[in-house]
Amino acid sequence: MIIAIDGPAASGKGTLARRLAAQLGLRHLDTGLTYRAVGNALLQVGLPLDNEELAAVAASNIDLGALDPAILSAHEIGEAASRIAVMSPVREILVSAQRKFAEQPPGAVLDGRDIGTVVCPDADVKLFVTASPETRARRRHEEILSKNGDASYDNILSDIRRRDARDMGRSDSPLKPAPDAHLIDTTTMDIETAFRTALAFVEEAKTD
Repeated sequence: MIIAIDGPAASGKGTLARRLAAQLGLRHLDTGLTYRAVGNALLQVGLPLDNEELAAVAASNIDLGALDPAILSAHEIGEAASRIAVMSPVREILVSAQRKFAEQPPGAVLDGRDIGTVVCPDADVKLFVTASPETRARRRHEEILSKNGDASYDNILSDIRRRDARDMGRSDSPLKPAPDAHLIDTTTMDIETAFRTALAFVEEAKTD
């Protein structure tokens, strides 16, 4: 079984993906980490972030089994990833690797921006998880503060709106729901309600 979960930053799709994978005994891949890994690889050796050829080489050397969220969650790496993600050569390499990951038995839950539309258009279940920009900014702000970090809500909200515009406006694989995706708006949902909603869509697909 392949489950594709798409949505904007801080919508809750990653948490849902991890819980669904654990519940169903499937592997999980946060595809955003693959782009972050490319950005991090370039940052680590001081290479420019606007060179498609160098970025493509870095992408071809990423090990999907060695992605460390603790390292790759840094803000500057996220900014680098957002710039890398608009490069078609990089997307082609990473999409191919993500697709191979998904197709290995017993299946997988993948979350990202273009899973249901590009990476796994034939996924058994497609979910599009979203929430208002203000809600997503508040969640991200609370998460940072809970880890004793320092962040401004207004800056986070501006960053989220900027990333949304960049993700939705890019010409290659823009962020958008697949035509057959189930929409889950988590603006007023807690994680348990969102999880039960997502699981219900999966169980429904199993019986079809």
